[in-house]
Amino acid sequence: MKIASLVIVSCFAMVLGFAPMVGAAPGQQNKMKACNAAADEKGLAGEGKGEERQAFIKECLSKKPAKSGKTAQQEKMKTCNKEAGEKKLAGDERKKFMSTCLSS
Repeated sequence: MKIASLVIVSCFAMVLGFAPMVGAAPGQQNKMKACNAAADEKGLAGEGKGEERQAFIKECLSKKPAKSGKTAQQEKMKTCNKEAGEKKLAGDERKKFMSTCLSS
């Protein structure tokens, strides 16, 4: 499942032209991560979901930030916490994972 998600994300990045995003502001990069995480939560990964996922992410990226008051760092923390929970990490393993995840 992770490999299929990685392939889909890679294809999506190539379609949109990932090169211009390399110089993008960190906020835009965090928004891309948040949109990818939201697409995964909605089950838009796997075979046959490429076009649907691409449309979702395009719409997600074009939206203005919600007035929830959450910063990009808070969104990143939410995403990292979710991943750590899915991997059932605890203790030192979780701390190490969170540190790596939040610094990337």
